Amino acid sequence: MVRFSESVSFDQRLALFDIQGSQAHARMLAHVGILTNEEAEAICAGLDQIRGEIEAGSFTWEERLEDVHMNIEQALTARVPAGAKLHTARSRNDQVATDMRLWFKDACARVRETLRETIAAILTVAEATQTVYIPGYTHLQRAQPVSMAHHLLAYVEMLGRDRERFARVAADANWCPLGSGAIAGTTLPIDRAYTAKLLGFVDEAGLPQVTANSMDAVADRDLFLDFAHACSTCGLHLSRIAEDLILWSSSEFDYVSLPDTFTTGSSLMPQKKNPDALELIRGKSGRLHGHSAALFAMVKGLPLTYNRDLQEDKPPVFDAFDTTVACLRVLAGTIAGMKARPERCARAVADPALLATDVVDYLVRKGVSFRDAHHVVGALVAAAEKADKPLPELPLETVSAIHPLLEADWVECFDVPQALAARERPGMPGPAQTEGRLAHWKSRLSLP
Repeated sequence: MVRFSESVSFDQRLALFDIQGSQAHARMLAHVGILTNEEAEAICAGLDQIRGEIEAGSFTWEERLEDVHMNIEQALTARVPAGAKLHTARSRNDQVATDMRLWFKDACARVRETLRETIAAILTVAEATQTVYIPGYTHLQRAQPVSMAHHLLAYVEMLGRDRERFARVAADANWCPLGSGAIAGTTLPIDRAYTAKLLGFVDEAGLPQVTANSMDAVADRDLFLDFAHACSTCGLHLSRIAEDLILWSSSEFDYVSLPDTFTTGSSLMPQKKNPDALELIRGKSGRLHGHSAALFAMVKGLPLTYNRDLQEDKPPVFDAFDTTVACLRVLAGTIAGMKARPERCARAVADPALLATDVVDYLVRKGVSFRDAHHVVGALVAAAEKADKPLPELPLETVSAIHPLLEADWVECFDVPQALAARERPGMPGPAQTEGRLAHWKSRLSLP
């Protein structure tokens, strides 16, 4: 049962947050007169000593003491007699809720910084590929031409939303539950606002933020669900990015070459260069989705307030954090070392069918209804297939016979740079729009 019920093997990573919370609690107890100032200072000094040992890796964790909280408290009490008073007016329920909120704030900040670094790597490649044109795809079929930069900037938009998602989780975590006790608070004259300020649970004006209901404060696991969901959504984005880059690096596409550092050879075939890092990112996204599902399944049937089931809330979010950060760092390294192959991209984007829609627009500008213009271009495509010729090489007499408003200048529709230059409205892949989004993201992330 000791081995089955212990959590110190995984919750010891909360140790520094637990010490931070305990020091604030001790100072609050002194502030309201429950401890003397000397007792509070002795407790804080003892906790500083324990922190040093934990950071140095010399602290001994004991499974029989069950969790991070009891390990630290027992070590403190053995050194500082006043440590026996530290747990006055608190429970492990509100203690761990506080530790986890501190952890979530820190974890969100770290994921957001890693996202910033990943976005920066993408922006660097995007800036260098503004005039590298590739087919954009729908249904994995060639659709319309875009610049590689515009495609890469789509990833930036996705990861930018992820940054905001983690910011919202951090904001929701910024409420102090300490003082809620096991379920119904305490009769002792504690000052929750004082503790909240010491721990940094404050709004933009510096005013303390404390949870409003003691039962909800110790039973709530929304933060766990929201954090796991944010990691899962980020993992989904990373998986889609990885899939694109895997395709782009295949010999069938060959739009980019991936860095040797993030690829491997085959154990049998010496010519292979496998995108293992990207495939692992794609695979680990499923792991992130699983963590989210596990947490929802664990919480859905629990009555208020605390139930021991909730001990299982930490491994999923800890692993979600580790996996998300690792995947982001590997993706950043892969993209930073990725090189575009402009010649191969140019050959792919030279397919004139990619600009068939621009011929529709050409006719629409001349007053033809969109639906009729769509049918006209369908007839042009059929004629090109029958003649076994690219669209712009159809004789003018053939083209004019299909529709009289198709004149000699219709072939200008098949100039890729010109086609992109005509797309300069917000959100489109025109050169000025692309340059503007690059500048926007660099400014937003304070990048050079």
